[in-house]
This record gives sequence, C-alpha cells and structure tokens, in this order.
Amino acid sequence: MSLPTYPSLLSPFLETQGIAILDGGLATELDAQGFDLNDELWSAKVLLEQPDSVRRLHLGYLLAGADCIASASYQATIEGFVRRGLAEDEAGELLRRSVHLALEAREEFWSDPENRVARLKPLVAASIGPYGAYLADGSEFRGDYGLNEDALVDFHRSRWRLLASSGADLLACETIPSRHEARALRRLLEQTPATQAWFSFSCQDEQRLSDGSRLAEVIAELDDCQQILAIGVNCTAPRHISGLIRAASGATSKPIVVYPNAGEGWDANTKMWIPVEQSSPTLVSACREWADLGARLIGGCCRTTPADIRQVRRILLG
Repeated sequence: MSLPTYPSLLSPFLETQGIAILDGGLATELDAQGFDLNDELWSAKVLLEQPDSVRRLHLGYLLAGADCIASASYQATIEGFVRRGLAEDEAGELLRRSVHLALEAREEFWSDPENRVARLKPLVAASIGPYGAYLADGSEFRGDYGLNEDALVDFHRSRWRLLASSGADLLACETIPSRHEARALRRLLEQTPATQAWFSFSCQDEQRLSDGSRLAEVIAELDDCQQILAIGVNCTAPRHISGLIRAASGATSKPIVVYPNAGEGWDANTKMWIPVEQSSPTLVSACREWADLGARLIGGCCRTTPADIRQVRRILLG
C-alpha cells in the first residue's frame, strides 16, 4: 500500500505535529456540569435552552489543546426539533446555530495572541450523528433500524444540506453503526462535492461494527472516496481501539481517527452508565500506543473531559 497523501485540510496538523488532537465528550460534560440531559434531544436540549453554555464548553476544549472541535448537532435533527414543537425554519436555524457557536468559540480562542503560540488555527467539524441518535434508544450501538439505504439517505438529507453549508470546515459523520448507513452518508457526501468529512464507526469488538459488519471491509468500500479525509472509530470502549486501528490500517491509507468513550457501558433502559473495570485502558493511558499504531486524529467521546484532552496533548505533543 502506498504512503498516504494527506488532504490539505489536515496536512498542516499532520505535517507539523504528526497528530491532530480532537475534543472530548460534549453532552456528557454538560451533564457533569449539572445540565439535565434526560431528554430525546440530549445535548441539543442545551443548544435550544442555554446555547452560551455550549460555546463556553467548546472554548474549554480549545484551551485544553483540541485542534478540532465538533458542533453540538450530533442528536440535533429537523425531525427531532419539529417533534418538540418548533417550526421547520426554527429547527434549521438551531442546526446552523450549533456550528456558529463552535465558530464563535474558535474566533474567541484565536483572538488571544497567547493561544497562537505553538498552535495552528483549530478546525470546526459539524457533527452528524446516525439515525439511532434521533431515535434516542441506543440503537446507534446496534444499527438495527429496519431502514434500507435509500430511507437513510432520505432521513439525513435535510440536515446534511444545512450543515454542509453552515461554514464548518468539515463534517464529522460519527458513531456510524452499520454498513448501510455508511453507504448512505457517502452518497450524500458525493452529492455535495465541495464538502469533506471524516467517517467514524461504533464497534462491538476489535474487528466488527455494531451491526456485525467487519470494519476492514467497510473501510475498503469507502477508501476510494476522496472527500473522506480520515476514517476510524469513536464512542467505542478503549480496550478495542488498538485492534481496530490494526484492522483499519490494513484497509486504507487515509489518516485514522480514534476517539473512544471512557469505556463505560450505557444502559438505554435505565439511562445510566455501567462502570468500567479499573484495570481497563483509558484514553489517557493508551493514547501513546494508539499513536504508535498509526492513529493520526486522537480525542475522546462520551465521558471524556477537557482534563483528559489536556493530558492527551501533553503526552502526544509535549
């Protein structure tokens, strides 16, 4: 396999630093700060009710060392907001706001000359969660929607178009649990040729997506899409990440992105986290190993914090 040619959007980070640091959990950090997210909208509830808190958290991650922050749109959909009682145009404005808050945080961060010391201007990614995030029933960790590829394209289309034209640098297609949904998102990406994205999957073990598809096979199907800048896994237990990096690296020359959760399980019925064993690897303890295995974009997902991202940057970039 030939050596990768990094796309221009990522090359300043990868050529200068070797690694790009992503942010950590957004919704779970808001929850830890006392916001009630027991709601179908999850983090989008705070976007609706207290948007400045979202902006401040974005800024917190930038100050902690993130080279890229993701918008609070993972669980934000036109359908979800309309179901809450908003008009469609109001729902669309909230989706745009999610990106604008991240852009505002970046501009605030970058306006301080002290923050520019040994730093590149961070990127803003517009988060696109899977259909299961809209369902709010944990099915983004199963992929058993009962929808075919065409139906998934139809579901994602309106939000995709809004976020693709929102001013974000790229899209983060996250926690994708199935081959069908990956194919659907690729179709939408190719319908917006000026848009670039990373694709990351939720996985059940060191080889398979949540729906049982083999990660290496799904990545191989996506590898020829030039609009996909990086590919990998997120919101997956840290103990699986090393094996998944090996599986991914054998199927693509694109930069590999990993941002696992804190390792805890999620009980969708009780809406509670299941504690992880103390001996299990964590984002902080294993990030060096993942970089050595070839991961080039590294951050955290659910239950990871700005403090974790600060430690990851120190470990990987000094």
